[in-house]
Amino acid sequence: LIALTQDNIKSRLAYSTIGQLSYIILGVGLATKIGIAGAALHIPMHAFGKITLFLCAGAIYQACGAKCISEIHGIGHKFPMTMTAFFIGSLCVIGLPPTGGFISKWYLLNGSLDSAQQWAFAIFLTSSLLNAAYFLPIVYKAFFATPTDQARLDKAKEPPPLTVVPLFITSAGCLLLFFFSNKLFQFANTFAEMYTAQ
Repeated sequence: LIALTQDNIKSRLAYSTIGQLSYIILGVGLATKIGIAGAALHIPMHAFGKITLFLCAGAIYQACGAKCISEIHGIGHKFPMTMTAFFIGSLCVIGLPPTGGFISKWYLLNGSLDSAQQWAFAIFLTSSLLNAAYFLPIVYKAFFATPTDQARLDKAKEPPPLTVVPLFITSAGCLLLFFFSNKLFQFANTFAEMYTAQ
């Protein structure tokens, strides 16, 4: 809930990371094979999503000096590539398809049901809704809100390729992890079987 009060983009990302890491701990704590596999899967899924968001925040600051959400109204038209990558990273952290975050959260939710811990299921679901509330308004404001600082926006342009290429690589990773998650799941499942067999 604290994240919702943060206007600084990186502060909001940092607070959201606390919640994402708690998914991993809670998934292991469920002590079910599916829950532990979901927790293991969530490590790379969250890593790709969150690094994409932080790279985008840095690119926005480099391009126009904006650090706060209130300063980025309308920048999506000036930075379409950067904000598209931000949107993909947001989907991954929220846990929506077609990103890898959906896969790991799917297993975490199923793990909570397997453990008969309905409270854990409610926590995962509520937290995912809060993640949507953290990030989707940023995307909406960037693409659809009226600019608050037109002079700054007029001077701004898409960040240079050396800045944009890395965030496109990581956002592509968010998508590839959705379509090629089987190998990762097999590895995570092997790890989970070792843990639950003890």
